Amino acid sequence: MKAFLRSAAMQAALGWLLGVYLRLILRTVRWRHENLAPIDPHLADRSQGVVALLWHGRIPLSLAVAPQMWRKQAKVLVSPSADGEFIARALAMSRFPSIRASSAKPGDAAKMRQAVAAIREATAWVAAGGGLVVTPDGPRGPNEVIQPGALQIARRTGAPVLLMGIAARPALRLERTWDRVMFGLPFGRGAVVWDGPVFVPTDADEAAISALITDWSARLSTATRRAETLVGHTG
Repeated sequence: MKAFLRSAAMQAALGWLLGVYLRLILRTVRWRHENLAPIDPHLADRSQGVVALLWHGRIPLSLAVAPQMWRKQAKVLVSPSADGEFIARALAMSRFPSIRASSAKPGDAAKMRQAVAAIREATAWVAAGGGLVVTPDGPRGPNEVIQPGALQIARRTGAPVLLMGIAARPALRLERTWDRVMFGLPFGRGAVVWDGPVFVPTDADEAAISALITDWSARLSTATRRAETLVGHTG
C-alpha cells in the first residue's frame, strides 16, 4: 500500500487534489490579516529577499499568504521525500516553485550533499531578492519547534524573517498527526497574524542561534494561537 501511495501516478493525483483544495480555500475563505503594516515595506522592496516561516501543520492553509508572497516571487523549501513530492506539485499549481531540502541524519552522506546543495540554492535565491517560505518544524518535527536551517539562510543573507500564524474556521484538525495538521473548510473565516520582521545577526554563533530558535518558536506559536482566537477557536 505504501509503495502504491508513493507511486508517480498517485503522487501526481494527490498533488492535483491538494492543489485544487489550496486554491479553493484561498478563494472562498474570508481572510483577515493582522499586523501586516510593518511587513509590507519588506514585501515591496525588490532589492532584498525575505524568509517567511509558518508551521508545518498549516500547509493546507498556506495560500492565505499567496497575495503577499507572490510579490516576492517566493519559492518554498519542501522535503525531497515522496510525501513532499505531492506537496511540491500542489504548490507549483499556484505559482510557488519548490526548492527540495530536508534535514539529513548523521552518516547519510548522500542526503547531506543534497541538503547542502538545497540550502545553497535557497540562500542564493534570497540573496538575489527573492522570497523563501519555510515550514521550519518540518518534515519530521518536533511540532512547533524551529530547526536551524532557515536561520542560517537568514544569517548568511541578512534578510528579514517574517513569522506567519495562520488559522481557519470551520476546520478539521488531525490530532493524531505529528503536526496536528489543520484543513480549513470552504466559505469559512481565516486569519493570518504576522510578526516581525526579525533578523539573525551576521555574527550569530551557535549559542545565539539557539536563543533565537527558542524565542522565535514561541513567537510563531503565539501568532498561530492569536490567529486561532481571531477566527473563534477556543482550544
